Amino acid sequence: MKIHEYDFVDGARRARGSVVIIDVFRAFSTACYAFANGAESVIAIDEIEKARQLKQEIPGAVLIGERGGKKIEGFDYGNSPTEIENAAFTGKTIVLTTHAGTQGLVNAASADKLFTGSFVNAKAAVRQILKFAPSEVSLVRMGWQAAENSDEDDLCAEYLKSLLLDLPFDTGSVKPILKASPYSERFFDPAKPWNPPRDFDLCLEIDKFGFALQALVDNDGLIRLMPVLE
Repeated sequence: MKIHEYDFVDGARRARGSVVIIDVFRAFSTACYAFANGAESVIAIDEIEKARQLKQEIPGAVLIGERGGKKIEGFDYGNSPTEIENAAFTGKTIVLTTHAGTQGLVNAASADKLFTGSFVNAKAAVRQILKFAPSEVSLVRMGWQAAENSDEDDLCAEYLKSLLLDLPFDTGSVKPILKASPYSERFFDPAKPWNPPRDFDLCLEIDKFGFALQALVDNDGLIRLMPVLE
């Protein structure tokens, strides 16, 4: 198995084989918490207006999204696990648009299989990938605003790679490393309340969830995330 590592939207476009789009802070952590709260599916959208249109078309749809980390005007929730931690989403369709993660999913058109990557369900994602015995796997780090490498996505890629290759990885080091990272400072800055401190902890609940999130294209050409269990 050959493992490729790419970055940002261009990397998503180049990715081949079984592809994992990584966004730890916070898109694909948020998506996992949405499914844990009963969501039926999560539709990944690149443009804000497309998301708003789907809200009108899908009965009961819930809009979650951010730009620059802040909740988009008129949306139901921001891209924050803390905001949705106790939300009741049973049977709901979530429409999710973010600055980085959903852009990667939309652009990974050459993937044979497409999954999300985050710490909260990394082992589950790798278990599903290995079931397909892929000859190549592409890990795509979306980073800060899909334009700058970030420590959390880089570290998650290392963890996923270690799982794929059955190599050791010190999961206990993840929080201390990221607590000292400049890419985590926003969660501890009172001037940025749209980044609650609890998001840092919720996004780093390593392997909290036993389901992978696989992205599938539906009959309308929309990318839907669906949980895949053992």
